[in-house]
Amino acid sequence: MSLAVLCRALGPPERLSLEDVAPAPLALGEARVRLHACGINFPDILTILGKYQHKPDLPFTPGVESAGTIVELAPDVAAWRVGDRVVTRQRGGGYAEEIVLPAAQLVRLPPGFSFAEGASFLVAGLTAYHALVQRAALCPGESLLVHGAAGGVGLAAVELGKLLGARVIAAASSAEKRAVARARGADAVVDYTAEDFVAAVRDLTAGAGADVIFDPVGGEVLVQSLSAIAWGGRLLVVGFAGGTIPALAANRILLKSCAVLGVRAGEAARRDPAVANAAVAALQAYAERGHLRPHLCASLPLARYAEGMRLLMDRRAIGRVVLLPGG
Repeated sequence: MSLAVLCRALGPPERLSLEDVAPAPLALGEARVRLHACGINFPDILTILGKYQHKPDLPFTPGVESAGTIVELAPDVAAWRVGDRVVTRQRGGGYAEEIVLPAAQLVRLPPGFSFAEGASFLVAGLTAYHALVQRAALCPGESLLVHGAAGGVGLAAVELGKLLGARVIAAASSAEKRAVARARGADAVVDYTAEDFVAAVRDLTAGAGADVIFDPVGGEVLVQSLSAIAWGGRLLVVGFAGGTIPALAANRILLKSCAVLGVRAGEAARRDPAVANAAVAALQAYAERGHLRPHLCASLPLARYAEGMRLLMDRRAIGRVVLLPGG
């Protein structure tokens, strides 16, 4: 038996339970991984609330990324060895002491990364890479505005944007968050709680607006972004962490001749694995050069899953929150 967090009824994190579960059988092509860290992502919260597009059957274990050590392999798996340190990516099951999944979904833990860093690396990195490179084709010299810049995905977008040669403007709600964004490469920061971010972005871009806007927040922030975007710009709709899904005025899209691009890195990977493989290879290369290392703000024992999820829900997390099985 091993421990796993189970969602038996949709609702807040406090409705989840930590229970003993029987080991899952190992099928051909699969690996069993003893987990040492599990990353908490906003889709995990939306999933347990029943508000995410993926709606697993009850009961289920949340958690789309984790990291650990391979402890068992199906006889037909030749690419891995027992004892290998890996990052796992899956649609669920990460809040647990062990997971069984197809070996094709394993990624080698980047050199020098802790398990906690590995468990909070792929989802944010893949989202940022898919958005900025594969969707927006961000070019050197362009201006990039990142909303929610101190969140896990936002910080990945800030650092990756800088690595791609963009001038990065980071929008965040506190001095501490803006300082972390600056440390990750932001050229300028905006306090959207104290100033009009549209006016600030225009000032910072000599009136032109941002060429690319990365928005994981949604709500009124997304609506106002149409006033902050440059002619021919690209507005990336990454998520709705603010809790509201807005309607956009089509006439403003027309007047700016801009593109509004949806970003679903996970679905893109399922539809075309080559897209994900290219992104993972690029992210691993960055990590090996010392880039895109997650900023960890909290590492909690697995039993404190509700507390960890609340850090994201209450927007108190700066960077990433991870759970530590056995901690």
